[in-house]
Amino acid sequence: MRRTYLLAGAAFGLAASPVLAVPAAAETLREALVKAYNGNPTLTAQRAAQRATDENVPIARAAGLPAVSVDGGYTENVLSASNGNSNSFSSPNRLLNSSGSVSVPLLTFGAVRNSVRAAETRVDAGRFTLRGTESDLFTDVVGAYMDVIRDDAIVGLNRQNVRVLEVNLQATRDRFQVGDLTRTDVAQSDARLALARSQLQSAEARLISSRENYVRLVGTPPGTLEQPPALPALPASPDQAVDVSLENNPALLAAQRARDATAFDIDVARAGRLPRVSAVVGGVYNNYLGSLGSGTGVRVGQDSLSAQGGLQFTIPLFQGGRPAAQVRQAQARRSQAIEQVTEAERGVIASTRSAYAVWRSSQEVIASSEVAVSANKLSLEGVRAENSVGNRTILDILNAEQELLNSQVNLVTARRDAYVAGFALLASMGRAQARDLNLEGADLALYDPVANYDRVHHRINDFESDPEPQAVASGTRETPAQTATVVQPTDPSLNSNVDRGAAIRGAPNPGAANRAVDRSGANPAGDAAPRR
Repeated sequence: MRRTYLLAGAAFGLAASPVLAVPAAAETLREALVKAYNGNPTLTAQRAAQRATDENVPIARAAGLPAVSVDGGYTENVLSASNGNSNSFSSPNRLLNSSGSVSVPLLTFGAVRNSVRAAETRVDAGRFTLRGTESDLFTDVVGAYMDVIRDDAIVGLNRQNVRVLEVNLQATRDRFQVGDLTRTDVAQSDARLALARSQLQSAEARLISSRENYVRLVGTPPGTLEQPPALPALPASPDQAVDVSLENNPALLAAQRARDATAFDIDVARAGRLPRVSAVVGGVYNNYLGSLGSGTGVRVGQDSLSAQGGLQFTIPLFQGGRPAAQVRQAQARRSQAIEQVTEAERGVIASTRSAYAVWRSSQEVIASSEVAVSANKLSLEGVRAENSVGNRTILDILNAEQELLNSQVNLVTARRDAYVAGFALLASMGRAQARDLNLEGADLALYDPVANYDRVHHRINDFESDPEPQAVASGTRETPAQTATVVQPTDPSLNSNVDRGAAIRGAPNPGAANRAVDRSGANPAGDAAPRR
């Protein structure tokens, strides 16, 4: 029984474990997926490619339908030397003629039938390819969406860290002025602030890159993004995930259908060396426009009409080895398609197992990072308290702050990795298309490739065409360049370092006077006053 994994509808709302608090007007993951579904050029181009594939069926079927043709011409005889007479029976001055024929294939030994079957099979393969393109796009959008959320949080944490270290540096300078700390303490605070600023610059660059990638995929700037919904229950083991993937992965199914089509291609090639029988009906009409026998005094009819009908046989005897070469070529291409199925199967198994492993490991990293964040909070508080009585140095506090920041960044990153890997696992299992995600709604009508096939596969009118192609996806040239502006994190697990400089701004540390100091009186912090 087919299991369905639902990810959308009412589920596309709030996340179970938020990273950022966002306003009510924030964009949701569902909205991002809908925008990409409606306007991503990769997906709209693949839909057009599928429509082109649909046309191969009527093209193949046309070879088995009657062919009707009409020929005509007008001839003016500009030179005649017959008995010195320019008008004669053998060389009339002018001729208007027309002919028509109808040819109906009767026997092709399977060439037409197998061509149609091959085309229909490739239509099926194209539909699976379209599903795979849709699934890959959604996986990319989810990754870009989570990248923005992650990098937004990391930039907020780094900016907050810079502000805290700026306060720490100022407090260290103040205590240096009163002789409570050494120039080394000031230098350590100054160096740590410089490092934090460089980390902030790198984080801002990554955030801008993530936002630009989001624009590339979705078509609009991300703005403020709401936390994604929780993923559905995923398989309990990699083997279970692989079993589902081998049954439903669209890339694998497309490769299998493409392989099946090549069997019909071999039969088509073999039919090229067999006889063909057609029924032929034709007619010819000639009119000499009064020039036949002109000048001879003999009155003759100036027009004629004839009709013919019969069977036409084509029996190939020798074609220079062309049919045999076509058969061998079709067989080689079938061998290629068989190997490509194996390759696709290997890829599906590897990607499924990899996504499952990353998802499970990310879950463990989340749990460990949450413990680390809690422990680093307690550690920072303890180091502050011990610093106030002289048992800890400024460097100890700076290190504790950095460790807390690192654990918070690790937690944000692990949450992103777990969600993206979980969605990639759904995609590998063939459960990440718009229909699986319940995206259909008032703002989205699902694209149905079958509708176009039903529209065209029996068309026989030679003079039909579709409207002139127009762009479906919009460009992003007018989209403003993205910046690193962020919403400040308010989640308690990511906000524990607010105002962390309070311990350093407290009363002078009496134990600090016992540490080794630089007696030169120089002030590396740039203060003019000497140490006392």
